[in-house]
Amino acid sequence: MNGLNPAQQEAVETLKGPMLVLAGAGSGKTRVVTFRIANLIKHKTRPERILAVTFTNKAAAEMQERVAAQIGKLKERPQISTFHAHCVRVLRRHANKLGYPQRFAIYDRGDQESLARGVLREIRVPSEMMRPSDLLFQISRWKTYSLRPPDAAKAA
Repeated sequence: MNGLNPAQQEAVETLKGPMLVLAGAGSGKTRVVTFRIANLIKHKTRPERILAVTFTNKAAAEMQERVAAQIGKLKERPQISTFHAHCVRVLRRHANKLGYPQRFAIYDRGDQESLARGVLREIRVPSEMMRPSDLLFQISRWKTYSLRPPDAAKAA
């Protein structure tokens, strides 16, 4: 743990409960989290009980590499991923409990606009009257207000 400042050392040495490591770019967040994971495992926390999430695939991959270098080969590994990847994993695991199929697709903005364009064409709404982005905005508002499709249809 050489080179860690007091706040970073405190984060690494905290063994109970969750921890949020929030700091600017290049400040050593990945280093702190990887040291903390290794320290938790050293103090008998089972690796499969550890979850580390970050925003980018690059940061998640780097964290996985660093943790592997510190803890070596283990039967079970900590879960290290992006927020999005972790949430998708949880949704897929429990989709049937929510009434959804486990094999669902997640559309990016381009996919959404393409689908909206097709829908507007299919129901013959002139492009001057509504653009795909307008439809997506309206759908987002319905979701914000928790309107189910039949209620959204009435509102439309």
